[in-house]
Amino acid sequence: MKRKINLFAVVVAFFLISCGDQAVYKEIRDFQNGEWKIANIQKFQFEINDNSQPLRINYMIRNAVGYPYYNLYLKNTLKDSTGKVLEQGMEELILFDEKTGKPKGDGLGDLFDHRIGAGQYTSFQFPYVGKYTFEIQQNMRPDPLVGLMSIGIEVEKISK
Repeated sequence: MKRKINLFAVVVAFFLISCGDQAVYKEIRDFQNGEWKIANIQKFQFEINDNSQPLRINYMIRNAVGYPYYNLYLKNTLKDSTGKVLEQGMEELILFDEKTGKPKGDGLGDLFDHRIGAGQYTSFQFPYVGKYTFEIQQNMRPDPLVGLMSIGIEVEKISK
């Protein structure tokens, strides 16, 4: 099983690297044993070198087919380099069809990858050039939440 997951990670990493020319920043982090604890806030630090155009932030999620829910609630916080909170929110992401239970996203075996736009950041104008931190915290009742293999973000240019 471990070898299957490692091969899958390599294939997905290659795919993401080879087709993300609009990405300003992209990072994906794996969870040990497919468990995400509420206290394990994921902090992604990136730099914006050109703030003249709005950008989009996407969540990058990998879950096992055995993930026990159809959705995922996430809290997010965007901070500037001084730690000032610029935006905060909570989002519900749909990982499986609620009625049929069919997984959404792209799958290979029992793992599924999702690239879901962060609702309040579909066209976000960063206020200035500099470093930013985007924090994500799972907001589901179980702790730890099982069946999530990884989480990440992508900050990308918006195609015209």
